[in-house]
Amino acid sequence: MLLNVSYNDKKITKKVDDEVGKPFTLKERLKLGGIGSPKLFIKETSIEIQNLLILDNNRNSCNIEMRPKGIIVRFRSLLETYALVIPYYKLTIYKGDFAVYSIYRDHYFIKVQSDTKAIQKYFRKLLDYKADNAPTSIEDL
Repeated sequence: MLLNVSYNDKKITKKVDDEVGKPFTLKERLKLGGIGSPKLFIKETSIEIQNLLILDNNRNSCNIEMRPKGIIVRFRSLLETYALVIPYYKLTIYKGDFAVYSIYRDHYFIKVQSDTKAIQKYFRKLLDYKADNAPTSIEDL
């Protein structure tokens, strides 16, 4: 689900929390060694996201926040902040040629450059956490 999260709206916060869980506590963040990604530069996106990104002339970048039941990919366009909320059971990640990771949810996708070891290490941590904590059956949802 693609949402505008620029403003502190309780309805949107509840939607996000219902979809991917509440944020990790400080203790859990320390145990995981951090939950946020380094700055990721966007190479390509689905048409809905691209229509938002072309509104300004800045270099397109995003970051990822891990949550207990999914991830949030945040990016900015003009003065607004948008979030692509992806639960683990809908998350698909591909590592392509030329150091590019592709993040998919249904018909939305974002392809990001992975030219540093820190980015590759983050995606390894994300995939390991998903494998350990994703629901294994429909009853777990």
